[in-house]
Amino acid sequence: MRWRTVLVVILLLLVPALSGPSTAAERQSTVGSPKGIDSYWPHDGNGGTDAQHYNVNVDYDFASGTLTGRTVVTMRATQDLTSVYLDLLLPVTSAKVDGRVARTTRSTDHEVRVTLPRAVASGTIFRVELTYRGQPARYDYAGEANWLADGQEVVTMNQPHMAPWWFPSNDHPSDKARFDIRVTVARNKLVASNGRYLGRVVKGTRATTHWQTKDPMATYLAFFAAGDFARETGLSGHGIRYYNFVSKRLGSADRLRATQMLRRTANMTDWLENWLGDYPFATTGGVVTKLPVGFALENQTRPTYGSWIYPGVIVHELAHQWFGDSVSVRRWRDIWLNEGFATFAEVAYDAARTGPSVKSWLKRQYDDSCRFASSPLWTLDLRNPGRDDIFDSAVYDRGAMVLAALQGRIGVADLNELLRTWVADHHDGNVAIAQFEALAETVSGEDLDAFFDAWLGGGVPSGTAGNGLTGACPPA
Repeated sequence: MRWRTVLVVILLLLVPALSGPSTAAERQSTVGSPKGIDSYWPHDGNGGTDAQHYNVNVDYDFASGTLTGRTVVTMRATQDLTSVYLDLLLPVTSAKVDGRVARTTRSTDHEVRVTLPRAVASGTIFRVELTYRGQPARYDYAGEANWLADGQEVVTMNQPHMAPWWFPSNDHPSDKARFDIRVTVARNKLVASNGRYLGRVVKGTRATTHWQTKDPMATYLAFFAAGDFARETGLSGHGIRYYNFVSKRLGSADRLRATQMLRRTANMTDWLENWLGDYPFATTGGVVTKLPVGFALENQTRPTYGSWIYPGVIVHELAHQWFGDSVSVRRWRDIWLNEGFATFAEVAYDAARTGPSVKSWLKRQYDDSCRFASSPLWTLDLRNPGRDDIFDSAVYDRGAMVLAALQGRIGVADLNELLRTWVADHHDGNVAIAQFEALAETVSGEDLDAFFDAWLGGGVPSGTAGNGLTGACPPA
């Protein structure tokens, strides 16, 4: 037994009133768990702690692909603790807890165990500081190798996992926290991140940029982008500050088009606010990267896009600021509450412009697909799609159809009231599908059990008014 472990045991025996339980069984129960609450990825997040704030400081070297970090995680103990776990892939070089040197060990490549120099009681606020260094591109987790960078540009964007490649965390959306993010790179590079821009300090050939979020954020939504970016900032018509970043490495035509697309963010944010209620955060905007990314991501306050950016995807990612970012899933099985809702926002936005009405869109989608009952569009259980299918097209497309059909069942006014109530009641919170079903019944005053069973559970809903449809499936 190492001497620090002996010291902790002695302290526990001598001062049980201050340090928590003193029997062997009780001491064992004070070890934080390396597992979280999610059955899809049990090692995402950790037991025994509730993250309050992340102070993330990273330095990235483009030439070597090396990231050096120092992150302080402010946590609240949810049980008596003698050790805690954090999710991090990079090697740890040192650790402190409330300023005292702490010992770390690896239980898996993804988990860092920190033995506390002094035991803490349930309810205590304490700070874990880890310094770490490595090349993120060398690491993978859960079959994912998520580091996106070349010698000129880097963007930390992915879902459901991204944080462990660059900062230690309780990496699950059920444990949201506030963030300060400081990124140091060569002074000729610009840095984008979440929230409000607080400044840039140049020292010699390096520059450190500081961004801050005052609203809690899920760890996978935290990001930074660094590279040769052009930046634009201003105010939307509703007075919301926006920051837009476009890679200068794009060809002139692509760069102009991306810039023009991002400039639509401010008006789209205003439109969504008119529909859904107050925008949940202080800033908006977006980032367009030159890196070869095949998806966009709803990083809180500042979505990231590839050079193929188009209006529908902007609406989708901005809608996620309400559905997914402010109102976050409790477990990944609830992902329909994110992706189906953001896809429905695309439909509603088109309907408010020149596109088909929601009703006619739904009829076309249903008529074109209802004969193919064995297709994944209809067989996937949206209440529990499984870890391999949380981003299946059915979650997006049939997910949007559910809300369109719900509008057909309860009416436009009730659906709008339902969505506005949903985001207001759960601002900065976490939710499950059953809560939305219950709220829909409360707002509409209708029994909707059969409706949600028909649409969410798998199988083609019959074309009835009770299912929000206007007619039976047409013959082949």
